[in-house]
Amino acid sequence: MGDPFQKPINNQKGVSIMPELPEVETVKRTLNSLIVGKQIERVHVSLPRIIRRPDDPALFASMLAGHTFERIERRGKFLRLLLDGLVLVSHLRMEGRYGVYHSDEPVEKHTHVIFQFTDGTELRYKDVRQFGTMHLFLPGEEFANPPLNKLGLEPLDESFTVESLRSALGRRKGKIKPLLLNQLYIVGIGNIYADEALYAARIHPERSPESLTSQEWRRLHEAIVNVLSESVKLGGSSIKSYVNGQGEMGMFQQQLSAYGREGQPCQRCGKELRKITVGGRGTHFCPNCQRLKQHKTR
Repeated sequence: MGDPFQKPINNQKGVSIMPELPEVETVKRTLNSLIVGKQIERVHVSLPRIIRRPDDPALFASMLAGHTFERIERRGKFLRLLLDGLVLVSHLRMEGRYGVYHSDEPVEKHTHVIFQFTDGTELRYKDVRQFGTMHLFLPGEEFANPPLNKLGLEPLDESFTVESLRSALGRRKGKIKPLLLNQLYIVGIGNIYADEALYAARIHPERSPESLTSQEWRRLHEAIVNVLSESVKLGGSSIKSYVNGQGEMGMFQQQLSAYGREGQPCQRCGKELRKITVGGRGTHFCPNCQRLKQHKTR
């Protein structure tokens, strides 16, 4: 893993991220294949502000020394790296990237945290924009403390139902798209997948939740699950520089129906897709299939 243009370890290279749920899920699966069972010998931190808990990078490093990665999980857009007796919660933000390297490989610029393993390999965290964060907890503490303690519904979990979606958003004020992006209500849905789900459900992004009918809530729930599941299956969307753990581009961008297609014909009706700004985010939709007309909930 690491830079996909460098020589890989066992042909396993590169995780660069736009942190929406499918991309983080892909990184999770890749790290499970690369670092589970590896024991940390020492940790080097060159950018202290990446480390949020504990607030002393030296203590962070000493706490991790000697521990072994057991498995990697995901909560929303956060990675949960479970070790024997510790949990590392990591958020990649916009440019965070994990890579596994041989210890004798040159360290790339903007590499801020290095986990050196006893087998001579290293897990390196690179972040050009330096927005990523790491929090270290004892097992179970992570759910009672920031940043995981106030996260909303997990859209690929069995508990995510039409009823739970409607309960979370149905009485909220505002427009449906910004609410879908709010991690306090539903986790992991970013701009791309919100546009795609609303398009699939034929719901205008500026509709109010109270205007949606029961049928529209069912369509929206189905669309969210289907869009995210299909993207996970295809390894995410390779917008910007995202690649999966094998150095391969995610392929979901080949199936986008709305996002980035302004000016092109709608695949359903042939009308021209439009781009507007909703909640400060560029938003793509079909003005014919996704009408703004407000009506009473049924």
